[in-house]
Amino acid sequence: MNGQASAALKDRVVVITGGARGMGRSYTLAFLKAGAKVVSTDRSWAGAEPLDDGLTAGGKNVLIADMDVTRDADIDRVYASTIERFGTVDVLINNAALRQRDLFPPTGRTTTLETKDSDWEKSFAVNVFGALKVTRRFIRPMIEKRRGSIITTVSSGILNHSHGGAYMAWRPNSQEMPYQSSKAALATMSFYLADEVKQHNVAVNILIPGHTRTTGFDEQNLARMKAGSKQVGPQPLTPEHMVPIVLHLSAQEGELITGKMFDVVTWNIEHGLGGAERWQDTSFSYDALRASLT
Repeated sequence: MNGQASAALKDRVVVITGGARGMGRSYTLAFLKAGAKVVSTDRSWAGAEPLDDGLTAGGKNVLIADMDVTRDADIDRVYASTIERFGTVDVLINNAALRQRDLFPPTGRTTTLETKDSDWEKSFAVNVFGALKVTRRFIRPMIEKRRGSIITTVSSGILNHSHGGAYMAWRPNSQEMPYQSSKAALATMSFYLADEVKQHNVAVNILIPGHTRTTGFDEQNLARMKAGSKQVGPQPLTPEHMVPIVLHLSAQEGELITGKMFDVVTWNIEHGLGGAERWQDTSFSYDALRASLT
């Protein structure tokens, strides 16, 4: 499946937000390896690891750009540069996000009643309105040529399940407001958008990652341990566990897979790519992190 997806992605133009680090960096490298032309954007590339020179083809296949998704002028500038450089857009990965630990460092925890209006405005500005602004621009070539794929990432914290005739939150005790509310809004927007643009042969899908070690993960958990937290999460996964499904959904042709929200770990298992144990970040240890406190 990965080989087929890679072959289909050659020369397709892929736009990635939040591309400098974590999942976004993994996507950037994977698409370049597949022969795609990549526009990798981030609010700031300062301090980011350099990309693999062997994949960038002397810069011809990649456009690196600073882009704050809350700023229309930034989005318009990068969109214009994308069309000038590559002529079109085939795939948009809405990966940029303002995480809870970005808003409430370092633990990321606060109660709903402790939040301020400005906290919600900051979160929604990036996670909902930012994704909407970017989508409005970069979907245009997809609609014009009747082919495209948009992929958005949310969180398992938005999920609920039916119990005794009533719906209950999957994990309501994570203290992640307003982040989870913004991701729930993004998922709902994506479901509706999928139905609206399927007539143009453009797919819109949503991904729920596994428990992933991304930027700030170590610092967040260390801070929670310092605060006396006894709860230790599962062994984190590497960002690369997201790559196979992203390549698959980006390469699709013909009858669309659209309007779906995927549990990525389950999808990997179903497609013979291994479960959480296959993608664990073995370089991380909760015990080692706790030992650093002494």
